Amino acid sequence: MKLGIIGLTASGKTTLFNSLSKAKETGNKNIYSGKSLNVKTVPVPDERLDKLEGIFNPKKKTPAYIEFVDIAGLEKNGKGAGNKFLVNIREVDALVHVVKCYDILSGSPLKDIETIDLELIVSDLESIERRINSINRHKRVTSPREKKEREILKKISEGMENGRAARNMGLMPDEIKIIRSMGLLTLKPVIYCANIAEDDMGKDESELPFLNGIREYAQKEDSEFLAVCAGMEEEVSGLEPEDREAFMKDLGIDESALDKLVKSSYRILGLISFLTVGPDEVRAWTIKRGDKAPAAASIIHSDIERGFIRAETISFDTFIGLGSFLKAKEKGLLRSEGKQYTVNDGDIMDFRFNV
Repeated sequence: MKLGIIGLTASGKTTLFNSLSKAKETGNKNIYSGKSLNVKTVPVPDERLDKLEGIFNPKKKTPAYIEFVDIAGLEKNGKGAGNKFLVNIREVDALVHVVKCYDILSGSPLKDIETIDLELIVSDLESIERRINSINRHKRVTSPREKKEREILKKISEGMENGRAARNMGLMPDEIKIIRSMGLLTLKPVIYCANIAEDDMGKDESELPFLNGIREYAQKEDSEFLAVCAGMEEEVSGLEPEDREAFMKDLGIDESALDKLVKSSYRILGLISFLTVGPDEVRAWTIKRGDKAPAAASIIHSDIERGFIRAETISFDTFIGLGSFLKAKEKGLLRSEGKQYTVNDGDIMDFRFNV
């Protein structure tokens, strides 16, 4: 899973990136002047793996991973240092839009959101225009699929001319499939991350009306919303685990920004994790919610999917309550599931297959 972090200049998005990746910047003000981006791969926190590690004592523990891509700040009319890097985040699965919600002297966070949305629309329109022109140049040999693609892109272009993001145009799944390879930024799911002041931490949201505005905006387009204090998160992330836990408790922080982002990203992308265990490794695997057992097997290896026979399965909670596969078998709680089984989040699975 790959998430792109975007926001206006001075929104706190790189501070958030630092807290997520525990990677401090060098202070180089020209960090974005080259072709490289800030990219960091971060393990997904999962207490289930920790508990399974304690039971199986494996040689290694392998969590799922998220790759965060941080680009420089965006600005109105394409003047931000990050505007030229938008092409580099077209392959991310979702966008984390960091919105400044502190030192609000003029304007509003919602206007900031609209500014970013407009810049993303402009970038998408340029891509759409290039693609339509490309199709038109060889119109005599245009395939039925390309004709359909052009039709869809024209519809999206017309909507964007009226300030609408592609994700808000009610596109059908088959239409999205045809244009998915373009990586339209305004078609990607969005997690709106309100970056609040340290003094606002712990306050009821009724005391922070701008948060309600962002939440309502997110709800209208079926996006995710969360609030963090990026500066405090960055400070806490540099502490040792025990000190970090105590500090967070003192501040009244129940979850870290990373924990919140993981939950939001899994929800908005429709993802779950199943688990595999053994003396060599305990591991989390990420799949789409609703995937069948063979699809889950294919994530491990295509040969397992092709030779799939069955999957010995037990839920994590049931297994932890028993403590061993032997007890699960004795009680008849280790199930044998076939090809039509829909995998659940937290399923512990052992696949049987023909080589």
